Amino acid sequence: MTTTGTIPHHAGAASYGDDAAFLKRHTEVIELSDAKGLAKVAVVSAWQGRVMTSTAGADAGLSFGWINRELIASGKLLPHMNAFGGEDRFWMGPEGGQFSIFFAKGVKFEFENWFTPAAFDTLPFKTLRHSRTKAVFASEFMLTNYSGARFEVAVNREVRLLNTKAAWQKLGVPPAAEVSVVAYESDNKITNRGKHAWQKNTGLLSIWILGMFTPSPSATIVVPIKRGPESELGVKVTSDYFGQIPPERLVVRDDVIFFSADGKYRSKIGINPKRARGVSGSYDADNKVLTIAQYTLPSGATDYVNSLWKLQDNPYAGDAANCYNDGPPAPGAKPMGPFFELESSSPAAALAPGKSLSHVHRTIHLRGPEAALDAVARRVLGVSIADIKTALKTR
Repeated sequence: MTTTGTIPHHAGAASYGDDAAFLKRHTEVIELSDAKGLAKVAVVSAWQGRVMTSTAGADAGLSFGWINRELIASGKLLPHMNAFGGEDRFWMGPEGGQFSIFFAKGVKFEFENWFTPAAFDTLPFKTLRHSRTKAVFASEFMLTNYSGARFEVAVNREVRLLNTKAAWQKLGVPPAAEVSVVAYESDNKITNRGKHAWQKNTGLLSIWILGMFTPSPSATIVVPIKRGPESELGVKVTSDYFGQIPPERLVVRDDVIFFSADGKYRSKIGINPKRARGVSGSYDADNKVLTIAQYTLPSGATDYVNSLWKLQDNPYAGDAANCYNDGPPAPGAKPMGPFFELESSSPAAALAPGKSLSHVHRTIHLRGPEAALDAVARRVLGVSIADIKTALKTR
């Protein structure tokens, strides 16, 4: 694995060593690394075994995750959600609707009533074991949904660093010596620890993995989708979570979606399981970083929890993947980050007592010359680097 030291960091970009040192001043950090110490991943058990950041270039290399230094340094906990940051965090769904686990029974679906459950916001996961390339965490907790159903949940979460050979194999592309790579995956398992089955009529849960990354004026999210008529596959993209997205920020084609990741306009998109391809990505042209997120997409599974903030006609018509671009929630207001997110979800978990469901979310960062990254983009995302760079500039 080689570094790309000839590519300078864009102004304002943090080094991994600087971010890791900051984190260690405030919490315990487990660092995974390859044998040469070039690929590194920083994991924090206090924040649910969260991957905070990673690098492909040792301590001096670019830090790929977004970290909320202001919140972490304050030592304060916020009421609705604590956005500590991190490239791979464990959450659960649904967020909205009659089976929501973020809203108490009977309240209006408004922000003042929205609260992230402490089990995956502020409470730590227990570290079971860790090695140079793997860390395993666990937690048990109870959740109650909007309709009053109770869930006894056990979580097992394993974060694994992949070696260079495995990373290129997952991409399906021959290795490029001039490209530096860091790849890791989280294997997340939930188990029904209660005495009653989780059933659709009273609500189901899902595994929801979210990765937060540093935005850039040159950053673009890319989501390949399956071609086909809406009558068979549904809409190409759900894009009205926070109102309509301006056309210069979202371009929808028959087989791919381009979405701005500049951190300047709060917006979100969702891909239903019939359209999803089990992969999304982003390209930061300023720093020459191509990020690929791959995730479990079970064949034939169509029941995904619906997180829209309203009582729903079909609470299992949700998304398999989401992407989010942060920005001010109102004119003149302060954004939460800013950051952007690549997210994936498991199907709805209809689990009998003692049964489990697992979901794997894999993150691969590649940094190097655009000519070398182009082969990866074409193979994995179905588009060229040139197309990604110009998609939101031309209609």
